[in-house]
Amino acid sequence: MSDSPSAYIPPEVWTWNTDDGAAFSNINRPIAGPTHDKDLPVGKHPLQLHSLGTPNGVKVTILLEELLALGHEGAEYDAFLINIGDGSQFGSGFVEINPNSKIPALLDRSTTPHTRVFESGAILVYLAEKFGEFLPEEPSERAECMSWLFWQMGSAPYLGGGFGHFYAYAPEKFEYPINRFAMEVKRQLDVLDRNLSSRQYLCGDTYNISDIATYSWYGNLVLHNSYDSAVFLDVSTYEHVVRWASEIEERPAVKRGRRVNRPWGPEEERVPERHDASDIK
Repeated sequence: MSDSPSAYIPPEVWTWNTDDGAAFSNINRPIAGPTHDKDLPVGKHPLQLHSLGTPNGVKVTILLEELLALGHEGAEYDAFLINIGDGSQFGSGFVEINPNSKIPALLDRSTTPHTRVFESGAILVYLAEKFGEFLPEEPSERAECMSWLFWQMGSAPYLGGGFGHFYAYAPEKFEYPINRFAMEVKRQLDVLDRNLSSRQYLCGDTYNISDIATYSWYGNLVLHNSYDSAVFLDVSTYEHVVRWASEIEERPAVKRGRRVNRPWGPEEERVPERHDASDIK
């Protein structure tokens, strides 16, 4: 235990500090359930997505755009913006389709009763199975795809909630958590780099939902300087990850999907809501 006079000594029972000075402290809370009554809007398409253009949201809009590019008219969708900064995820309508109050959440109104799907990985699997695309049918290939998908779902919290939080969002820099999570993220990048050294995509020669899910987090990290950390993490040294991410980012559907539910950045790249293909200029 540290002898530093500033060392944190946990209390016997934890209590919630609503103003700890960190980014997002005004919206994070230790309890579930809605904070206010608000119905969700309903669009004209059977697939209703309520999301934000974060990596987890981008996964879903990329897949939907890929499905549309293949001619699946049933993949037309309304994408409504959930602004997590103002607590929209705690409205009663959103909590009804995602009790965890995290984006994204999907409501498929083409089924009776309507089908809610929450957690981004579950949404990818649901859509891939619904349309028979981007998810292998052969058992060993499917297992490989699901393994990488679940790898991403388990790994990304170390990148975002761990490294990203302490490196970019905490009220001050703390050496131990930054070093601990930086080590974990670099190990993850090495896992990807070694795998991609002999494969075009994560599972081999075929692009699938595991690539979409992983690109949205780790492609963004190596190509777009997530958390202003590209130099610190030396991401350019993971050459196979950079090559893989760059190839995926050139796909027209990926370029379209990355812009949906994005209310920030250059004006020409913003598409806060999407209801028709023409919304993405």
